[in-house]
Amino acid sequence: MAEIVPTSKKPEKTIRLLLVDDEEAYVDVLANRLSRRGFEVTKTYSGTQALQAMRGKEFDVAVLDLKMEDMDGIEVLKVVKRMDPNMQVIMLTGHGSETAARQGIEFGAFDYLMKPCELDALVDKIREAASKT
Repeated sequence: MAEIVPTSKKPEKTIRLLLVDDEEAYVDVLANRLSRRGFEVTKTYSGTQALQAMRGKEFDVAVLDLKMEDMDGIEVLKVVKRMDPNMQVIMLTGHGSETAARQGIEFGAFDYLMKPCELDALVDKIREAASKT
């Protein structure tokens, strides 16, 4: 009979992730891939939807696109940080706007990545950000 040996290592907490990007197909694929990696993912397709989602649920990390139709990522970031100063935000930009992404850091973003980014790099960055909450 097999014996179960208790471990002193605490189980890893599920990271609650908010994805915000107006490219719906991108969000859907990314959410699926991140869910398979063990993240609890909430998908939103605009800054407005993201802020509404935050009113009903707590998140550890947001992955936020910089350029969106309804609100730009910097605008959303400012509101997110007012609503939940402890939430970590990773900015994504696919528009060659590293300057704007760096501006996001000044407004409280944890870090930024250029789109398209490797999934492993994003996963590592999400876990790193979540460790700060």
